[in-house]
Amino acid sequence: MRHRLVPRHEVLSKEEAEKLLKFYNVTKNEIPRIKKTDPALKDMDVKVGDIIKITRESPTSGVAIYYRVVIEG
Repeated sequence: MRHRLVPRHEVLSKEEAEKLLKFYNVTKNEIPRIKKTDPALKDMDVKVGDIIKITRESPTSGVAIYYRVVIEG
């Protein structure tokens, strides 16, 4: 989706996901979830268990990054 109000969504590779989990010392069960049917993921090839990196512009910090794990929707 290309709309100025929809933040950038990208799927992390397995290596990036493992690095993220290790860096924050968390498991996939501890990451907030996003449904596979979410409209922002509509044009993306995502599978249950993938980790999505969401990059939003922020007026206070410039850029804010969020992570979500894909669940069935």
